[in-house]
Amino acid sequence: MLLQVLTTVFRDALGDGGNRGRPGGAGAAAGGALGRAGGDGHAAAGLLARLPVVPAVAAAGPPAVPGSGSAELTKYGLPGLAQLRSRESYVLCYDPRSRSALWVIEQLNRETLGGTSERAACEFQEDDSVHEYHRATNADYRGSGFDRGHLAAAANHKWSQKAMRDTFYLSNIAPQNPHLNQNAWNNLEKYSRSLARKNKNVYVCTGPLYLPRMEADGKMYVKYQVIGKNNVAVPTHFFKVLILEKESGEIELRSYVMPNSPVDEKIPLERFLVPIESIERASGLLFVPNILKRTGNLKAITAGNKL
Repeated sequence: MLLQVLTTVFRDALGDGGNRGRPGGAGAAAGGALGRAGGDGHAAAGLLARLPVVPAVAAAGPPAVPGSGSAELTKYGLPGLAQLRSRESYVLCYDPRSRSALWVIEQLNRETLGGTSERAACEFQEDDSVHEYHRATNADYRGSGFDRGHLAAAANHKWSQKAMRDTFYLSNIAPQNPHLNQNAWNNLEKYSRSLARKNKNVYVCTGPLYLPRMEADGKMYVKYQVIGKNNVAVPTHFFKVLILEKESGEIELRSYVMPNSPVDEKIPLERFLVPIESIERASGLLFVPNILKRTGNLKAITAGNKL
């Protein structure tokens, strides 16, 4: 699980969480909702599956009074939607509709990037903590023309073979254009690691975007492809937000968006810098308000800034 400081920074926008010590971290465990969510992950098995068959005579008694509290409303559980998962190397929020994550958060530093873990010892695998109705399989990707693109990159977690192996759960994967995955996006991942070697910590939040596009009728539509029998959603774009903790105490924010299509790897990464609010608006997530609760020394790097 990730460090206490990570879950504190993102607490309000992304949910409370537990953690445990790991290289370069505070090492203090904090129980809480995130740790509990990292179990079987089934907050509710589904409303219909949990409805008991009760004879009419057994339902005697006064009817529930509207507004009498949430206890009666949740009598048979909540259907649920977004689900938190805490792994050795990252925390993610899973979206059962898209069969992928809404976001994944990692902490990178000099210690986490060290180690001898081997990618060859890892295999892509279904996340069996996700209900079978809502999970992706390797068969969904087979013959699709898309790579199984990591959100939390495997190479970010050489410090532990298990940590690297955890990045191969398909809940941490999204359909990604092969040219993008192997070139420009890979360059962005390498750049993130280079920043981690130069700073105290780098917190990385990565996720998919499904952006609207104007069609011939002049109206805006959100359209995206799905692959496999499980209808795994293909994002139109991907975002990556980097929060740099400098040795000086300054916090620097860099936010990137790339289209899920071939991108010339020779294009400078600074061309993909966007204002953080554009990601916040498009994703429904919030970063800045929570960062500002921790520090007033925030510097946002955009395309107009010199890297």
